[in-house]
Order: sequence, then C-alpha cells, then structure tokens
Amino acid sequence: MSRLSVVKTCKLYINGAFVRSESGRTFAAEDANGELLAHVSQGSRKDVRDAVDAAHAAQGRWSSRSAYNRGQILYRMAEMMEGRRGEFVEAIRSTTGYTLGEARREVDTSVDRLVCFAGWADKIAHVLGGANPVVGPYYNFTVPEATGVVALLVPDEPPLLSLVSMLAPPLCAGNTIVAVASAVHPLPAVLLSEVCATSDVPAGSVNIITAHRTELLEHVASHREIEAIAAANLDEPQRITLQQLAADNITRVHARTLDDDGWYDADATESPWTIEPFVEMKTIWHPSAT
Repeated sequence: MSRLSVVKTCKLYINGAFVRSESGRTFAAEDANGELLAHVSQGSRKDVRDAVDAAHAAQGRWSSRSAYNRGQILYRMAEMMEGRRGEFVEAIRSTTGYTLGEARREVDTSVDRLVCFAGWADKIAHVLGGANPVVGPYYNFTVPEATGVVALLVPDEPPLLSLVSMLAPPLCAGNTIVAVASAVHPLPAVLLSEVCATSDVPAGSVNIITAHRTELLEHVASHREIEAIAAANLDEPQRITLQQLAADNITRVHARTLDDDGWYDADATESPWTIEPFVEMKTIWHPSAT
C-alpha cells in the first residue's frame, strides 16, 4: 500500500516562537517542477503588529547587551547555518532552479556575511564614532546607538543572501528586526528562523514573516513603532508609497537596488556604511580632570 507523505507546515517566527498566521492563510512552496514541498503560513497585518510589539519589547534588552556578546550571537548563527549547510543548499536549489554550485555559493556567502558582521559588532563605535576636538576643559565623544525596531522588506532573489545581508547590519548594532521575507522562495527564510530559534538569539530580537510584500508594504510603512525601514529592489510605485507613508511617522527609510552580482559585492554589502543608516549619533560632553 502506498504511503501518503506528511508535508511540512512552515510557521511564522514571532517573539521566539513559531506561530500560525492569525488569518489562517497558507500558500504552497513548490520545487522547480511544481511538486509540493511545504505549506507556508502567509503573514497578515495583525502578524506584523504582533512582530513589531515583540521587537519593541525586546529592543532595550538586545541593545543593552555588550557589543562583544551581540557579535558572539551572530557568530553562533553562522555556526548553526554552517551545520545545516546541506539543508539550505537544497532549499535554494529546489525552489529557485539555481544550479548546485550557485546554491552552494549563496549559502557560503550568507554564512561568511554573518561572520563579517559578528566581527563588526564591537568595532562600530570606533569607526562611526570617536573623540571630537573641542575648545575648553572638556572631552567630547560621539557614540552610535541603535535606532530601535527595523523592518526589512526583502526581495525574492537571492532569497537567503538578501535576507542575511539586510538583517545582519542593523542586528549587530543593537536594533531588533521585523523581516518580511520572500513568498516566492520562502523556505530559506523558514530555515533561517529555525537557526535564530536555536542560536542564542533572544526572543523578539528577530522576527521573520513570510508574506507577499505588496500586501504588507503599506502596513509596515505606516506603523508608528517602526523606527527604520530597509528595503531592496522595490519598483518605483512601491518606493514612492513607502517613502510617502514613512514620512508621516518620520520613519527612516533606506532603500537600495542591487542586482544578483551586487549581493556578492563585499564593498556594497559588508562595509560599516551598511550599518550607519540604522544608528543614531549621540554626542556626550564631559569635563576633563584639569
């Protein structure tokens, strides 16, 4: 007698837990041949609100950790991804139609990118901040501090590398994340949420919602507890909508366009200037001893 296979149902990752969408909706994740691989929860406006609430509650705890400890946690994420390398490669290869070599390259670069920003975590203050020359018996310092809750609007391709490249810079600086990941190729994002759940990332610090970006863009852009939004490869109407709605809340928007090769360009994706849009500069005056 033939056996009916049990297909995985992939959930949203909110506040350190795997939850179904409050709407109950799912969509099918299929391989390049149209075969069903999994049912994936489709995030809604309410799920975005829940994720932002979780990120807002976690932000103070995450930003108050030492920069060295945040770097350790990002490095642990890289370790866990390396340990599950084969799963990530297969998820990318089967759903995108990439060759095995292309999928391996994307996974390896994603792991290396996490390692890169794990290293940047305790060096940001020295590169973006510093001591300022002033007249008088004072010391004057500029120190970068986390902006707060950062929402990510992630493009469809490359599904893993674009998500990691957008998540790591604000996360290492002490921000908390609400990521709207690709609904076209959702499985790499699902696997990354499983990595977050098992790699010391505090609950609420990273929240990953699989959803159709066009459906949630306006809700993300108009949410008053999101302090910054990072978006990539929006079309012109989406970019205009995002900027207009975010302006009402004075929400910082960092939108960029990168082609497939651009995500592999270290100058474009691993520089401290990819962190700078997600920090606020705080200037401190202190009397000198003399």
